[in-house]
Amino acid sequence: MPAAPSLRFRIRITRGDDIAVGPGKIALLEAIIDTGSITAAARKLGMSYRRAWLLADQMNRAFRSPVIEAATGGRDGGGTLVTKTGQEVIRRYRSIEAISTAAARAEIAGLLKLLRG
Repeated sequence: MPAAPSLRFRIRITRGDDIAVGPGKIALLEAIIDTGSITAAARKLGMSYRRAWLLADQMNRAFRSPVIEAATGGRDGGGTLVTKTGQEVIRRYRSIEAISTAAARAEIAGLLKLLRG
């Protein structure tokens, strides 16, 4: 039996050839918040540390202030923090998704009805 249809918004904001923010980068920021490190976030998302670091670096270069920064040692040995800017990026991105979904609810329902059952 085929899975029920679902809708996923794939919002991307680009700067030149680079994607400043998109669903994968938002997921990475959220995983960093959950795990406290790029290494653990990458593992959670099934990507290499290098890939996660490159995505984070692209975001840091795209925004006026960094979205992540290294946390220095201490009892827990450091890690990675999502900055206030990073938290605002997540909040605004998720808000855009929610507003878009609500605004397009009738059209989405109509489109899903056209799909094979």
